[in-house]
Amino acid sequence: MDLIYRVAGGSIAAFLITVLLLKFLPGEKFLLGHDRGRKYAQGSAVNIGKPTGVGFYFTMVFAIASGIACYFEPSFIMVLLAVIASMMTGFLDDRSKNAWDEYIKGLLDFIMSLTGAFLCVWFYGNDFTIALTGTKIIIHPAIAYVLAVILFVVSINATNATDGIDGLSGSLSILSIATLFVLSAVNTSFAALDRNGLISGLIMISVLAAYLIFNFNPSKMLMGDAGSRALGFFIAFYAIYLKIPFAYLIVGLPFLCDGGISIFKITVGRLTRKKIIPFKNITTPLHDELRKNRGFKVKKVWAVLVCSALILDIVYIGVTMIIHAVR
Repeated sequence: MDLIYRVAGGSIAAFLITVLLLKFLPGEKFLLGHDRGRKYAQGSAVNIGKPTGVGFYFTMVFAIASGIACYFEPSFIMVLLAVIASMMTGFLDDRSKNAWDEYIKGLLDFIMSLTGAFLCVWFYGNDFTIALTGTKIIIHPAIAYVLAVILFVVSINATNATDGIDGLSGSLSILSIATLFVLSAVNTSFAALDRNGLISGLIMISVLAAYLIFNFNPSKMLMGDAGSRALGFFIAFYAIYLKIPFAYLIVGLPFLCDGGISIFKITVGRLTRKKIIPFKNITTPLHDELRKNRGFKVKKVWAVLVCSALILDIVYIGVTMIIHAVR
């Protein structure tokens, strides 16, 4: 019963507080920046001038509500502080008059990834589960740390690159978090179900649901790097915390296909001094390809990508449940 009160109370309170904060945007003039438009991003001009960086509000609500509902567990509090720190690396850029240099942002992402990976391996160990089959594996701590760093880097950047269509990043994040928890539940008994994982996951879903009220097309505000970087950090942490990090290869596939391709394309191009440019004939992120070259409207792009992610997640969960049932 205590768990029900913590989950329901924390989630409902987080949702309502986030709605109120985003409705009135307290401190907007000195807290938030306004969208500058994204260079080369298809249709980004429509967002110029909108309040950006509102991820500050829902991330803070998430962190405080999760900390209280999880009874201020020390290790979890440190992770929540890291989520806030990751948010701040994007928030300060959102509110600056001129965009930060990409290398500075990349360095900050890498530092946060090193920090997140350390917290995960130090507090939560190096034993994991292959979600699809339920196979338990133990990875050498050093290798686990390196893989965790890679996961954080990929998740932060792919989530950030996906945030270019109204409602897209928030919707995909909700699906990813929910699917990760369901996969974790399939791989364990109810008695062994992680309480903090359930609480934090549902609270994050609640604040994102509140944000989406204001971010569906036509959006009134944007989460900015403050929101997308915090989300990317949390999703990577969540996959590791629930002991199923390799599930991100499927659960995070929508992020990888949409935003990840863009990061890969830019990275390879820079490393080879533009001698090799993968996906040269595709505009990236993928949502820009759909808008610019396929003529999709914003709502149709959202529907196609989110429905594709939903189908993928349902199939993945279904196959996982079947494999577990026949084992």
